[in-house]
Amino acid sequence: MTAFFQYISNNTGQIMNLLGQHIYLSIISVLIAIAVGVPLGIAISRNQHFSKPVIGTANVFQAIPSLALLGFLIPFIGIGSTPAIVMVVLYSLLPIVKNTYTGLTNIDRDILEAARGIGLTNSQIMRKIQLPLAFPVIMAGVRISAVTAVGLMTIAAFVGAGGLGYLVFSGVQTVDNNMILAGAIPACILALFIDFVVGKLESSISYKTKMASPAKKAKPSFAKRIALPAMIAILVIGIGATYAFNIAGAKEKITIGSKNFTESIILGNILADLIEEKTDIQVERKLNLGGTNVVFGALRKGDVDAYVEYTGTGLVSILKKEVSNNPDEVYQIVHDEFKKQFGIKTLKPLGFNNTYTLAVRQDTADKYGLDTFSDLAAVSNELTIGATIEFTTRVDGLPGLAKDYNMNFGNTRAVDGGLRYTAIQSKESDVIDAFLTDGLLEEFKLKVLEDDRQFFPPYYAVPIVREETLKAHPELKETLELLGGKLTDEKMRELNYRADSLKQSPQKIAKDFLIEEGLIK
Repeated sequence: MTAFFQYISNNTGQIMNLLGQHIYLSIISVLIAIAVGVPLGIAISRNQHFSKPVIGTANVFQAIPSLALLGFLIPFIGIGSTPAIVMVVLYSLLPIVKNTYTGLTNIDRDILEAARGIGLTNSQIMRKIQLPLAFPVIMAGVRISAVTAVGLMTIAAFVGAGGLGYLVFSGVQTVDNNMILAGAIPACILALFIDFVVGKLESSISYKTKMASPAKKAKPSFAKRIALPAMIAILVIGIGATYAFNIAGAKEKITIGSKNFTESIILGNILADLIEEKTDIQVERKLNLGGTNVVFGALRKGDVDAYVEYTGTGLVSILKKEVSNNPDEVYQIVHDEFKKQFGIKTLKPLGFNNTYTLAVRQDTADKYGLDTFSDLAAVSNELTIGATIEFTTRVDGLPGLAKDYNMNFGNTRAVDGGLRYTAIQSKESDVIDAFLTDGLLEEFKLKVLEDDRQFFPPYYAVPIVREETLKAHPELKETLELLGGKLTDEKMRELNYRADSLKQSPQKIAKDFLIEEGLIK
């Protein structure tokens, strides 16, 4: 527990900044959901033959996995806060629409007939009778949506929107429980606080409160004193922040991205720091995004200007080419095809080859006599592999190993990157996929097996940049190519070890590396 509080103390500024982002994104999402959901609920209560298709559609959005919905939105609206807000709004609509419809359609018919009897119009009945009576039910839906929004918004980090999910995802990747808790606990407290505020707001302006005896002078309600002013203030701040962000976005800048694992985040920071030091270009960092499809998709769309990719990934996963073991040939294919197909420039390799490998615990290696992939293939039906989700689907992953080595595991568990190390340590799996430069291989004392048939293609790290960006900022090419050949396998493994095991921040590691290499002061 002492280590957790020490982490909080050392990273208070970052945590508060991410908390602010989380509050802003959550509140904006809920307000949009209310603005759309309540009128929609009113509309289908008046035209009830539309209720089933509308509520059915909202149910469909609720049933789609959140990451799948984000993945679907990215090609259309890019990365950042917009897809995160759209995703949360779609998830928040169902309880608001359904509760509004239910509250309005379950009012006693005698009350409505009496209202018509005294001459009230349909509009007056809605404003003076139906909405006040349905208000508690509507607010119950809003409360559900608000709490759900706070939890769902942790996924915003997956698409570079920030929020407390950044700490959760980073903690999972680096197997850092303190970082996970630093993101999860504030998110939990925020959800409870928002539920409390909305609950108080509901009770303060409910129908019963309005009908209270006027003879008794009531104190100013919670809604008037705290809740409404607080929500108005948050909304004003949110609009101001959005305006300021748009103004800042209008300035000359480029965006550096990264994938969602330690090495990629370090490399993203190295690129960003070097550009800031050597040029006058303003740099925005959208690091710790999703996997290859997310980051490369963002690069093609223009939401990201540059990031570090791997030649083998470019060859097999992006270009869908046959596996090749010739490093020069792989680089040339990626270089030429990226330029031809996507208008993307592939720069000089950074120097290290972060190829895939397979690793086991030492006790597993001793029990089965494992030194090579061929040894593993012979007993694979008795073992469980805990691999990353991406590895289980790639041609240069499990499907290819099954074909080339006849490697068919008894059980396959697809997990997130950092969790595979936790799983093998707790003996929930026996084998994991890994990168040769992973710092956690040393941390967990795993045995790396030899790829004796040289199945995996070379994965040399290369910066890739949009050609449009290079035309606008020609100095970028010369600046980034200063990194050519600066990183060996051993050096990259050391940098990863400092992040994963010594718990140093990727920002500090990147800056220290550039200073050591004499690239910045």
